[in-house]
Amino acid sequence: MLNLPTFKNQQLWLCALTHRSYINEHSGINEHNERLEFLGDAILAFVAGEFLYQRYPHLSEAQLTRLRAKLVDETQLARFAVQLGIGELMRLGKGAIKDGGRENPALLSDTFEAIIGAYYLDAGVDAVRNFVHPLFQSVADILMVSQSEVATTKNLLDAKNRFQQWALAEFSQNPEYIIIEESGPDHAKEFTAQVKVQGIVYGVGRGRRKQEATKAAAEEALKKVGLG
Repeated sequence: MLNLPTFKNQQLWLCALTHRSYINEHSGINEHNERLEFLGDAILAFVAGEFLYQRYPHLSEAQLTRLRAKLVDETQLARFAVQLGIGELMRLGKGAIKDGGRENPALLSDTFEAIIGAYYLDAGVDAVRNFVHPLFQSVADILMVSQSEVATTKNLLDAKNRFQQWALAEFSQNPEYIIIEESGPDHAKEFTAQVKVQGIVYGVGRGRRKQEATKAAAEEALKKVGLG
């Protein structure tokens, strides 16, 4: 069960929860959470970068940067906020509440960042690490797999799209991909694919998945027509 941190300084905690719209309706309160949000954004970027650097020693700088962006973007931080029940704790003006502010991803994300900034001031960076690492661990591997799948799909589409564009320009016809052979045991299958245009084979490729085999066929076809 993930829980919000306990603050020694309750004023910091309350400030982290206070949206600008709340102080407009409460004359005795003059501090909102925007400065804490700014600080929390910076702390999260650092702690997330450190976490990913240590967890994934095989990833490149570019891969780590993309993964960190997903780990601390508005959507993901809003999900963390929902898991922690932050929406019901936010101090919002009546108008913001009426407009659905407690479910608003931007407000949830901003408040989460403000809480991180406040907790850093209250307890230090090690306490922040201890709080956010379980949150990061719950989603980091999923985000990495998702990112990898997107990259793989993009590469597959790049080769196949380029050959499709060539085939349409030359013959006004889409390429046809056929799996012509499957070999190996179930746990280590290898597929062989060929790509044809107007019945002529332009490329043959192999791979552990059908997508990889058709991509390899498209890449060979691109080389054959001088585009590889």
